[in-house]
Amino acid sequence: MAFMDNLRTKMQSWLQINPPLAMLINIQEVLDFQGNAIKNRIWYRGDPNELEQLYWQIPKHAVEMQKFWASHATPGMEMRKIHTGLPATVVDILAGIITANLNDFTFEESAVVAELWEKIDAENDFKPLIEKAIKQTLVIGDGAYKISIDPELSDYPIIEFFAGDKVDFKYKRGRLQEIIFKSYHRCEAGTLELREIYGKGYIDYELYKGDEPIDMGIDSRFEGLTRVEWEGRDMLAVPSKFYESNKFEGRGQSIYDKKIDAFDSFDEAYSQWIDALRAGRSKEYIPESLIPRDPNTGKVLKPNPFDNRYIQTDADMKERAGNKIVTEAGDIRHDSYAATYAAALDLCLQGIISPSTLGVDVKKLDNAEAQREKEKVTLYTRDAIIEAMTPQIERVIKTAITAYYRFAGNEEPAYTVTVSFQDYANPSFESQIETIGKGRTQGILSIEACVEELYGDDKTAEWKAEEVARLKEEQGYTVEEPAVSEDIWAQYLQSQSAEQAGAVIN
Repeated sequence: MAFMDNLRTKMQSWLQINPPLAMLINIQEVLDFQGNAIKNRIWYRGDPNELEQLYWQIPKHAVEMQKFWASHATPGMEMRKIHTGLPATVVDILAGIITANLNDFTFEESAVVAELWEKIDAENDFKPLIEKAIKQTLVIGDGAYKISIDPELSDYPIIEFFAGDKVDFKYKRGRLQEIIFKSYHRCEAGTLELREIYGKGYIDYELYKGDEPIDMGIDSRFEGLTRVEWEGRDMLAVPSKFYESNKFEGRGQSIYDKKIDAFDSFDEAYSQWIDALRAGRSKEYIPESLIPRDPNTGKVLKPNPFDNRYIQTDADMKERAGNKIVTEAGDIRHDSYAATYAAALDLCLQGIISPSTLGVDVKKLDNAEAQREKEKVTLYTRDAIIEAMTPQIERVIKTAITAYYRFAGNEEPAYTVTVSFQDYANPSFESQIETIGKGRTQGILSIEACVEELYGDDKTAEWKAEEVARLKEEQGYTVEEPAVSEDIWAQYLQSQSAEQAGAVIN
């Protein structure tokens, strides 16, 4: 080894190879998580005035200044900026698809808990709350459900959802320790920030004015808020996120985070298309002698901007001159604009949702099977969201039920809650029967597997068990065991000795 090291050193000195210099790279982030959440929320709100104000206030870096919504038009060459509303449409459609396929929750081993949950569900209108939570989580990146007890408002636990811009998370060695819910209140002292700290076995409250903590007694609304503790390590809050952020540690990732530039370009492409249509609309040139006039007074009629637009020209006074009305139409390259629009749309939806899910008719000749193939991107996104959301909903339900029994002083019964979803964009019933029937005839699917594959979560386990029994009976698989008549058995016993008969009976 010493020989090789000496040889390597001599070779480096002979070839003059120097080791790489240490390099320090400084990256200045434009927005923190809160600023990024505000940006995503304004994109979801979809107001073009707010978008323009947002980008005019974001710190001016070279990339930001070149974006469509941050640009300033040259005086006299202003262009109408149009927002298509695509970001909000994508989120609303995804949330609607998921909540529409959500089945009723089932509670096994306890009818009392099922009845209790029906009352909690009715009090909190839980399914619309889930849809709101899905939208906010997709837009902001994460959030949290808060379960609270307020006898003045309800006899049952109150479930609320806070988006990620109003929630902070505290971790210790990768384990969630506290969820902090923030709300803002105006009073004589100014705007105050109330922090509700939900930990394991306790709820605490802190009041801030700016970054400085202040006494809770500054306002009568906060005087009754004191620390609450209970036995156990239950946390009356459940975090919600679908994707892990690779930029902000411990936070969720919005589906907008990697698509903002694409949305900006899509708005620019559509705005330029509409601007070209406006600039290229037909123009009508009318000589002064042919301008419409009032038949009673002879005065020129004022043009109507909707149905009587024209440009006045001087009349031709030459001998044998013929004054004519000339109409000119602009040459608008519709194919080029349409191709740009389609390409920008594909970039916006890539990896998130299928165009056919949004009702975008990409090919009118597609059959049903081709349309289902195009729904695969939507299915992948939907399945990823459902996989992350199912245990969250189960935890919210269990936490609400636990909170009710704990603060009522009663023992919580044992139960199991199941959250399931129906299939989405599945093949037609006829094609499923044909495919499953082939598997059955080839001997690779049992009757139980056929029924499960055909109905899935659309039917209950009891109904599917009864259907399996009916099919087996109809197809002759259920055979009753032969019974021995009592007379034959009695004759057999008589033919045996008393000792043998006793042994048989025993």
